[in-house]
Amino acid sequence: MEMKITVIGMWGGYPKKDGPCSGYLVEQDGFSMLIDCGSGVLVKLQEFIDLNEINDVLLSHYHYDHASDVGAYLFSRLVNTQLGRVDESLTIYGPQDEMKEQEFTSVPYTEFQAIDEESELHIGPFQLNFLKTIHPVETYAMKISNGKKRFVYTADTSFTKGLVDFAKGADLLIAECSLYEGMDGKNSGHMNAREAGMLAKKAGAHKTLLTHLPHYGNIQKLVESAEKTGAAAVELAQPGMVITI
Repeated sequence: MEMKITVIGMWGGYPKKDGPCSGYLVEQDGFSMLIDCGSGVLVKLQEFIDLNEINDVLLSHYHYDHASDVGAYLFSRLVNTQLGRVDESLTIYGPQDEMKEQEFTSVPYTEFQAIDEESELHIGPFQLNFLKTIHPVETYAMKISNGKKRFVYTADTSFTKGLVDFAKGADLLIAECSLYEGMDGKNSGHMNAREAGMLAKKAGAHKTLLTHLPHYGNIQKLVESAEKTGAAAVELAQPGMVITI
């Protein structure tokens, strides 16, 4: 009953060569789902799984670096259904947005389900709960549990006490870390490295991956700043990294 989380991509804003934006493959007992599907994710994802084996995609929000590859995924499902390679619809979960719902469901074999803070989803072996974050657009952090272990993905957000409570005791915390220590991300809805470390420390996370990384500077400094807060087992997320909890 182990949960496997594979980092598909972790860059903020736009992808690098062979380095996609946000995307995380979650697997257990033969069941697979994708959390976020940003720029470059769909190509990299196929190194780890057949696209037809995933029926559920959860989007924290609709900024391009978290959701732009979903459109291609819809057409992958359309074509492969017509070819008889898959017989289940692709379900997209995300914040309520009429235009996005229409865009998604206009492609055959795609369904949409809205999420908010009151949502509790049971998908395969997982229970998912959500927390609205502080970001310029409606965005949700996610808590995924298999009944024994749980991990929390902050999505994009500035630091809040509510997030500390939401992430309390997480076996794995995937925390956004868009900025270096001393930089202020409140207006843009992002955390700096020290804030990500404070979150991990205050929540008592057993392991922390820093994600949504900046395209400038020495990113190893992000880990150093987070570790100074006393946060345990801090690493930079990397494409292809696998964490089993």
